[in-house]
Amino acid sequence: MVSGPASDDDLRRLAQFITSWAERERDDNPTVLAVDSLDDPDLGKRWFVRLEGEEKQVTTVWFHLRQRTLHYETQFMPQPEENQQQLYEMLLAMNARLPGGWRFAIGWEDAIYLEGAVAWSWVDDDLLDEIIGAAYHYTERWFRPCMRVGYESKFRG
Repeated sequence: MVSGPASDDDLRRLAQFITSWAERERDDNPTVLAVDSLDDPDLGKRWFVRLEGEEKQVTTVWFHLRQRTLHYETQFMPQPEENQQQLYEMLLAMNARLPGGWRFAIGWEDAIYLEGAVAWSWVDDDLLDEIIGAAYHYTERWFRPCMRVGYESKFRG
């Protein structure tokens, strides 16, 4: 993922490109419930794409445009109440098999996130489609099994 820093013009063009892509997704993709963006003076440009799921009712993918990368993340599940060590071991083992730069991580509030980053210069329609598709796929595939471990007593009976 080696790429030099983006110029201000590069970042403006890429921000417009991502905004247009997100609007097309909102209009054309029936799984997309909403899209929005924020321009935070401290954090820079951010977008979210909210997807309707089956195993997890809603998956929101955040994109954060930085000077060298496009970072992406989704809150996968809340902080586990039970079997934390077992769940963390399971997630670490899954990290080794996740393609495309995805990884599970523990967020500042101890929730579990799926996240990754790509060089800003790699961003195109196909890559953005791949990111939201992967976020949806991994969440739909692993949300329930992970919740069963992290909230075992709530799934019994």
